[in-house]
Amino acid sequence: MIDRSPSATAERPVTISSRGEAIEGNLTIPADARGIVLFAHGSGSSRHSPRNRFVAKTLNGDGLATLLMDLLTVTEEEYDVVTRRHRFDIGLLAARLLGAIEWIQHQPETRNLRIGLFGASTGAAAALVAAGRSPDAVGAVVSRGGRPDLAGEWLSQMTAPTLLIIGGADEPVIALNEHAFERLRCEKRLEIVPGATHLFSEPGALEQVAARAGQWFARHLSGAAIPAQGISPEVPAAAPEP
Repeated sequence: MIDRSPSATAERPVTISSRGEAIEGNLTIPADARGIVLFAHGSGSSRHSPRNRFVAKTLNGDGLATLLMDLLTVTEEEYDVVTRRHRFDIGLLAARLLGAIEWIQHQPETRNLRIGLFGASTGAAAALVAAGRSPDAVGAVVSRGGRPDLAGEWLSQMTAPTLLIIGGADEPVIALNEHAFERLRCEKRLEIVPGATHLFSEPGALEQVAARAGQWFARHLSGAAIPAQGISPEVPAAAPEP
C-alpha cells in the first residue's frame, strides 16, 4: 500500500543544468517510486502552476516521483512577459526538457526511474518534441489541454505512448488535438472531459485529468529505466503559433 503521508512525499528545490542554463525546479520522490514525471507548464506559467501542482500531488500519492521545473530563466521570463515570444518557442522549451531528462538520468536518486512527460498548453508541444527527440528515454507522454499541433513533424515520429486529454467545452483545442491525434503513429488515446474548459477549472474536472494521467503513467512507466544515451542538443523548432 502506498504511503500518502506528507513525510513520504516531501518536496525540495533543485537547480537543473540545462544546456548551459541554470533552471529552477521542485523535486518530489515518494518512497518506492516506480517512475518519475517531468512537467512542462503552459505559456506564461511556471513550476508554480496550481493545476500542474495538483496533478503532481496526485501522482505522488500514486507512487510516482515528479519534477516541476521552469522552462525559462529569470531573464528570459522577464523578456517574455513583454514580448510573449519565448512561450511559443517550442524548440527552446523542448531543449530545456531534454536537459532536464539528462539531469534526471544522472542523479543517483532518479537515474533508475522510468521517465514520463506531462505537458500543458504549449508545454505539451515541447514535451512531444522532447519525447520524439529522445525515444529511448521517455516512456510515456500526457497532454492536458495541450497544443500538440505545434510539435509539427515530430508527431509522426513519436514512439512513446501518448495520451491527449482535452475539455469538452474547449472547442478550438478539440479540433487541434483531433488533427494532431491522427498524425501520431505510436500507441495513443484521446480523452475528453465532459463540460471542462481549457483550464479544467470546473468542479471535478482536474481530478479527472489527474486520475487519467496517473493510470496512463502507471501502465507505461513500470520496469527499469533506460540508461542515458547522450541526447543530441539540436532540437528543430516547430512553427510558432500564428
